[in-house]
Amino acid sequence: MNRIFQNSLTGLTLQRNAKSRAVNAENPTGEKGKGGMAASHLGPSRKGMPCLRDIQPGETVTLAEIKGPGMINHIWITVDNKTSEAECFVLRDLVFRIYWDDETEPSVESPLGDFFCCGFGRECSVISIPVSVLPNRGLNCYFQMPFGEKAKIVLENQHSNPIPAFFYQIDYCLYDELPADMAYFHAQWRRQCLTELGKDYVILDGVQGKGHYVGTYVALATLERYWWGEGEIKFYLDGDEEYPTICGTGMEDYFGGSWSYAKQVNGRTVEQTYNSPYLGYPYYSRHDELVHNPYHNDDCPPMRGFYRWHIIDPICFDEDIKVTLQQIGVYHGGLFERQDDLASVAYWYQSEPHKAFIPFPDKKNRWPR
Repeated sequence: MNRIFQNSLTGLTLQRNAKSRAVNAENPTGEKGKGGMAASHLGPSRKGMPCLRDIQPGETVTLAEIKGPGMINHIWITVDNKTSEAECFVLRDLVFRIYWDDETEPSVESPLGDFFCCGFGRECSVISIPVSVLPNRGLNCYFQMPFGEKAKIVLENQHSNPIPAFFYQIDYCLYDELPADMAYFHAQWRRQCLTELGKDYVILDGVQGKGHYVGTYVALATLERYWWGEGEIKFYLDGDEEYPTICGTGMEDYFGGSWSYAKQVNGRTVEQTYNSPYLGYPYYSRHDELVHNPYHNDDCPPMRGFYRWHIIDPICFDEDIKVTLQQIGVYHGGLFERQDDLASVAYWYQSEPHKAFIPFPDKKNRWPR
């Protein structure tokens, strides 16, 4: 495997010693020559099994169980987002988990939507290198996910109703062997419904081993007035205790923006959303209301979603890592400590085994306000 060129356009010129496979409802085992065998009313092999149907409340389905060595290259998923008028948080009620080799604790655990940068149970358009959501709940992930012996991907339906149709495809390659120093992909979701005054929100903690941190997604519901984005993101590396090795200049800066993301629209200052390859602010719940209907009667606090990918600038650690975010705002009197509702997904690679994650919150503690 030529590591110099493998992730560049030049790398497309190199021959690959790999076998391409895909798992979906049409070929749940990914076997060679076994795709599209189910029949429909159109006849044999005519779109007979395009999706999983009627996933029941409380049911866990295995999307893929693949023998290695291999590398997952792409995951695509789409699902109905609303099954009843009373409850529409499907993207928070579906739990997405990945297990590597024979581990019993997941290496990836997140609500389905948040993993794909769609927090609050609501979809939005995301256009970035490792994660894209296009144009209406087409959930795509391009993080490369190597595995030695086995990859197992499962979905748990914690929604109150059956999921009538769940579409997915997992594209991967099989290899004779992988480099001995290959790290495994991990992702963990956390949420604090009300942050503690003067205490930093924890995005990630309890990680032990060698690895590199590659991304952050934050879903923020602001519960206080005034500007919210002055809190610094901190990376505690390899034994850091009181102070971190890396400390940013503020939340809006960490996600690549500046000056409150502000522009003037009809004499009103509004925030600008954006997407880019490595960082973005794709979701703001009040943007359309402020622009088109300034008298809208909101039934929830303003909600914002952000992503930041450390692909060119990974945060490397040899022993451990902790990532935190301050809740600091500013108003005409200066900086102040604030309390908001925060959820996040941390994405990183590390050598296995990994420490077990903190207990995953039940669905009512995941629902947005």
